[in-house]
Amino acid sequence: MSVWNAETYDSERRRLVPCFEELYGTTADLVSRCVGPNPRVLDLGAGTGILSATILERVPSARLTLLDASAAMLRRAEARLAQSQPKILLRSLAAELPPGPFDAVVSALAIHHLSDEEKRLLYGRILKVLSPGGLFANAEQVAGKTERLEKLFEASHLDASRKLGSSEEEIAGAIERMKCDKCATLADQLAWLEQAGYRDVECFLRWFRFAVFGGWKPD
Repeated sequence: MSVWNAETYDSERRRLVPCFEELYGTTADLVSRCVGPNPRVLDLGAGTGILSATILERVPSARLTLLDASAAMLRRAEARLAQSQPKILLRSLAAELPPGPFDAVVSALAIHHLSDEEKRLLYGRILKVLSPGGLFANAEQVAGKTERLEKLFEASHLDASRKLGSSEEEIAGAIERMKCDKCATLADQLAWLEQAGYRDVECFLRWFRFAVFGGWKPD
């Protein structure tokens, strides 16, 4: 199986996520608009810290906790965010979450690696560690509801990545990695959030197979 290389991850992600700026920017904007000063933010599947760094650009006072299963990725994240002195946790998304409470829990392109049942359980665990009125925002890769839509999503994604400079070798590696993805539809995930107890559940951005969605813990 093709796996991400921590050394080239950032540049590849910019080519392989055609709506990169919008996806990460929308998630960070939600945090900046919807939390108070000095927010406590948990970044799940944080990778090299791209999303956390984007949040810090908008909310320099954010107190960050990053969780990821890759030590190599977290080393790069820690170096990138050194001035903010984030808390770093090496663990999988299926592991116990830090107790918080957090004013916001965010994630980018990570939760789709979990099964549907694991996603639902994680959404419930996230709700428990949020402070009252806290925000969960997920920048994610989602499945098409039908075979026609799934084919459209894939073609649009790969064609756009080629235009951004992805080589055929890079595209092939991405396709191989995506064979292990367990994407769920946006509609299903919005329903799961509502069933878990989130309020004002919404999709804030959509570009074919990429979306930013989430909701709030009741006050």
